[in-house]
Amino acid sequence: VAWSDLHGDLGTPDARLALERSIEALLDGPRGRLHAIAHDLHPDFHSTLVALETAGRLGVPAVAVQHHHAHIAVTLAEAGHAPDEAVIGLALDGAGFGPDGTAWGGELLWVRGSQCRRLGHLEPLALPGGDAAAREPWRMAASVLHAAGRGDEIERRFAPSVGEQAARSVRIQLERQVNAPISTSAGRWFDAAAGALGLCVRQRHEAEAAQQLERLATQALAGMPADSLWARPRPVAAAPHAGPVSVALREAVLGLFDLPPDGAGAAAARFHLAMADALSQAVLDAAARHAVRRVALGGGCFFNALLAERIVGTLKAAGLEVLRPSPQGTGDSGLALGQAWVAAQRLACAPPNRRSFGCITVGVGACA
Repeated sequence: VAWSDLHGDLGTPDARLALERSIEALLDGPRGRLHAIAHDLHPDFHSTLVALETAGRLGVPAVAVQHHHAHIAVTLAEAGHAPDEAVIGLALDGAGFGPDGTAWGGELLWVRGSQCRRLGHLEPLALPGGDAAAREPWRMAASVLHAAGRGDEIERRFAPSVGEQAARSVRIQLERQVNAPISTSAGRWFDAAAGALGLCVRQRHEAEAAQQLERLATQALAGMPADSLWARPRPVAAAPHAGPVSVALREAVLGLFDLPPDGAGAAAARFHLAMADALSQAVLDAAARHAVRRVALGGGCFFNALLAERIVGTLKAAGLEVLRPSPQGTGDSGLALGQAWVAAQRLACAPPNRRSFGCITVGVGACA
């Protein structure tokens, strides 16, 4: 495997040009015959457009791979997992394009090689202002209030920090469902919690609000007794469920409003606990339903040590084997490996005259 440089946000002309140069360098480098090009499922990404153009020019198939399937595939590829063995995947990140056209990001998956089925997800939240909601956590806190039937509180709570016009605009967007797409993103739920606590109004960099929330929770946990609830995972048992699961966190966020000044740290810890335990329960139920004993984790939210350690500890205590990605494979920078792994499995299932494994991926990372 040969890796290109990382190019960051492909929204700038320089980054796009750098990606295109990296692809040409990979194509010109030493390799066997190229048989396919893998890319993200999103139809409008510049990387997708480049992948389709390059595949057409070279006369090879372009293989679209859903973002969260690829996150789980990174973990499986790094672990040397047999592709014919099914796993339960838990993919948590900021956003990825789903086959239904919505933004996914808190996904419970059944994965076997190139096959991927959505078993559940975090409770969907509206993103008032679209992409602006990912930059301004208060918008996500307002979305939770609206979802709980408390939208009339939005202006009173947020106007002092963001202005009357902005707060009113968000309330109207949520009420009229205008410029407020739906997402199941775990990252946006962290933003909602940080916004409810007033930790961060506008993010200066990606995941700033979530990092502040984790830092606050970590400080609070350092002062808790060794036998606290955090140290004792809740007993969990499989529960029958016929269809896709929606993991609810609304009440956990609503409990973060109107806290006393000295209560924010413990509340941040409780939110981490609520998210980790709810997701762990969903994974255990899915593993029991599908007779699977191996779980693969993936996505940038697993950089959060509190969330990751709580989920891993709970699942292992229940007897499941847990696969975790490497630091490079946790975020989007390693996603190309997962795209290539899925594409290879898909090609392996093709008719014999099309069966091969030579593949490059075009995305946030690129490898050959």
